Amino acid sequence: MKDNNDMPGHLARRFQQIAVAVFLAEVGEAGFDLTPVQYAALATIKANPELDQVTLAGLIAYDRTTITGVVDRLVQKGLVERRASPRDRRARALEITDEGRRTLRKITPAVESAQAIMLRGLSAREGEELMRLLRKAIAAGNELSRAPLREVDLKA
Repeated sequence: MKDNNDMPGHLARRFQQIAVAVFLAEVGEAGFDLTPVQYAALATIKANPELDQVTLAGLIAYDRTTITGVVDRLVQKGLVERRASPRDRRARALEITDEGRRTLRKITPAVESAQAIMLRGLSAREGEELMRLLRKAIAAGNELSRAPLREVDLKA
């Protein structure tokens, strides 16, 4: 029988645990209360004005039911607003607030520090190779996920 350290699922789960712990520590030390998925959602909303929740879920590979709670917390924190969508009366468009923009600007050094800490046991070349291999494995298994990453044409 294989040792856990020879199983990609176990190693991926351990790396995720470490990644979340490092992110929360760095962001918390900088004075922010934001989870990795809240950060990803906020950055994606900023980059894509008038985004709806379903599209947001696809862009950050998060399931549609859970994304509601993520957006609810961003709204409660005053970082995002829901507005009537100019494209679809039934949909709600997400818009980053001025406070959300300030938060993203101020939190960036902590997020960058967290990314560096996650890869600190690797040389720069090894870090690049790990990222390349992770992207390759994720692309090959994307459709197997309950929340696959969706490329969305936001200009349509």
